[in-house]
Amino acid sequence: MTWLYNILLFLLAPLWMPWMWWRANKRAEKVDWSQRAGRYKHVGKKDKGAKRIWFHAVSVGEVVAASPILREIIAKNPDVEIVLSVTTSSGHQTAREKFEDAFDHLIYFPIDVPRYVLNALVKIKPDVVVLMETELWLNFLEMSKNFGANTLVVNGRISDRAFGRMEKFKPFYQAIFRNVDRALMQSETDADRARQLGSDKAEVMGNCKFDEAASVMGVSGAEWREKLGIEADEFVIVVGSTRGEMEEKFVLDALKSSEGSWDRVVHAPRHLERVDALAGQVTERFGSVSRRSKEETGKYLLLDTYGELAQVYAVADLVVIGGGFDDLGGQNILQPLAHGKPVIHGPNMHNFRDVAELAARCGATQVASTPEELASAMTSLGKNDEKRSEMGSAARQLIEQSLGASERYADAVLDAVQSAEFGSGRK
Repeated sequence: MTWLYNILLFLLAPLWMPWMWWRANKRAEKVDWSQRAGRYKHVGKKDKGAKRIWFHAVSVGEVVAASPILREIIAKNPDVEIVLSVTTSSGHQTAREKFEDAFDHLIYFPIDVPRYVLNALVKIKPDVVVLMETELWLNFLEMSKNFGANTLVVNGRISDRAFGRMEKFKPFYQAIFRNVDRALMQSETDADRARQLGSDKAEVMGNCKFDEAASVMGVSGAEWREKLGIEADEFVIVVGSTRGEMEEKFVLDALKSSEGSWDRVVHAPRHLERVDALAGQVTERFGSVSRRSKEETGKYLLLDTYGELAQVYAVADLVVIGGGFDDLGGQNILQPLAHGKPVIHGPNMHNFRDVAELAARCGATQVASTPEELASAMTSLGKNDEKRSEMGSAARQLIEQSLGASERYADAVLDAVQSAEFGSGRK
């Protein structure tokens, strides 16, 4: 299977290489392509006897979710050395600006081409390799095992849509899972899907994003309202992680229809490249727009900054989460729930299936399938303080009852460190 995979990589390179370059260069900060070819200059050992963990998180969401696991690892064994890799420049920026205490080295993940992966492994020499969620790369995992590393998937998940695609290429995933020592999954559904795809070492350990979300529980909404120029008695809707023009229009139409039921909107698009286009749409509907990056305040504020949204949810009376109004799989609803905020999202939440089902079951969320339904829900909840309070209490209780996965994942990683066959002197 590996030889077929690499032949296809070579033959299809004229397609995937320009596409990868185009996507990366859409972002304001550029990717280090030398590192993506596995060439790293400054990844020397901090201690000759230290065991090294290579922990891979793709982008912003995975970096944030990985942070409580990494901190648990450090707290339990400060002697280990952590190399954190990312794929995107936004993930790189988030890691170095927000979580520099959670790793020793920060690098870009090599493209899964044998020579690049070999370059990387010769330089890093990991004792343990940890992949977040669904980052399953055949060459990287197979070569990591050849280098003697223990390999784990943590916080693993397989969405409904992804599982349908993966089943069509089952022999490929069987080859991948043969090189995974432990597949530690978020839910029994995820574990069962991993087993169907070839894993005989799938276990359920929960979702560490609950732990990451809990870190915002002590954030002061009053302090953030003061920072953003919002009065204490103003009704605020925070819109988080809308993705693309369709969702922006969907939410803006609903906000326009329900305009009398709110005083302020704080809107954070999922990708900052959308800010200028979104600003134009907001101005067209509401007359003006403000930007957080310029320290402006106003009726409609665009949160065009990295790393603030998780705390800004504290100012909300009501939260709207994107990713599920269009058929995009949804976005993470845990952070607003941890603040005890009622949440409205779209019906297409297959990337966050279990969390969405739990939140709906306990009454912390509502679903809107059309702009009219969203406008109606915002207006109704805006008038009903008691209902919003009930939803918020249910949200916070759900988070509190679901904590602890990060420690379980950290223990599993450290077990792998303990049993690593070779030490830091591996050649």
